[in-house]
Amino acid sequence: MVGGGAAGLMCAIAAGRRGRRVRVLERANRCGKKILMSGGGRCNFTNTSTSPANFLSANPHFCKSALARYTPADFLALVDAHGIAWHEKELGQLFCDDSSKQILAMLLAECEASGVRIETGVEIGRIARDEEGRFSSETSAGRVRCESVVVASGGLSIPSLGGSGFGHELARQFGHRVLPLRAGLVPLTLSGSHLAYYADLAGLSLPVSARCGKARFDNAMLLTHRGLSGPAILQVSSYWQPGAGLRLDLLPAQDATQVLRAQQVAHPAAELRTVLSGLLPRRLAERLCERSFGSKPMRQLDPRELEAIAAQLADWPIVASGTEGYRTAEVTLGGVDTEGLSSQSMQSKSVPGLFFIGEVVDVTGWLGGYNFQWAWASGHAAGEVA
Repeated sequence: MVGGGAAGLMCAIAAGRRGRRVRVLERANRCGKKILMSGGGRCNFTNTSTSPANFLSANPHFCKSALARYTPADFLALVDAHGIAWHEKELGQLFCDDSSKQILAMLLAECEASGVRIETGVEIGRIARDEEGRFSSETSAGRVRCESVVVASGGLSIPSLGGSGFGHELARQFGHRVLPLRAGLVPLTLSGSHLAYYADLAGLSLPVSARCGKARFDNAMLLTHRGLSGPAILQVSSYWQPGAGLRLDLLPAQDATQVLRAQQVAHPAAELRTVLSGLLPRRLAERLCERSFGSKPMRQLDPRELEAIAAQLADWPIVASGTEGYRTAEVTLGGVDTEGLSSQSMQSKSVPGLFFIGEVVDVTGWLGGYNFQWAWASGHAAGEVA
């Protein structure tokens, strides 16, 4: 097993339960570093609303089999069996009441019970395959020979926690195509006048509906010194690419025209900035009026002006210059092309005994526990066969 993260540990557990001799080799000094930091230290370990529609992939059907055979309910049963208290935060997101350390401890305990051998701080060299189909590699822990290799090495995201391109390089070595990689679930950056518009508003947060193409996410947005963050932005960032249009509804779930008309009737003498300050964070409302809308008394806004302001509030343009990159990205989009893998077992179609699971594969989930569920499901699928 190459990698001791969420997918790798789940695969090791499933294979160990079948009586397989399993050895997990983890490059970092401990397993599950991403598990420990996830969910603000409480681990958003799954999402009860998980479906294939919550994932991005060049082949949107690939994830269906694994997700159907190991569900959020299956993982939750394991959590309950270990007596870990949990709660639903919002939108089906499940978190530990106490600490993400409990999830990692659970996985390690299951590995021990299944006879899995785990070694950390191990550097793995080139992996070779002989004529009999056995694999071997010179590692910092000595020479390793095995019948199967499961690659659960993750992607490029958060290199400080062990993110690397090892799995992608290994896939290419064995003839697999690796689809273009980019940072996902990541803050967006602004530059020039677009950054200057918001820079001194850093720290403000508000609910928005963020749209890019057909993708739309309703959640909070956070203004930062470098651009935009918050759940809505992280979600839509996976769909955004340079040059793509990004629009915000600053009054989500409301009809901006009706809201402003009602305010015009109720408060005809109030200035627009005062009215917007009751609907949006005050400093943002003042900035919009200062730079874009002006601030007449509401009674002086004719129907066309009012409708134009409402239209902008409901369809506010954002020109992003880029992302914060892999340093802060929660996931890596792209990866090992699923066309070369079995959707039933995650096994290579061309190299028997070689498996790819988790983030290294071209399957990326939304924010909110979906990527962990893919790790559990893909790891379990491989562990049932490897």
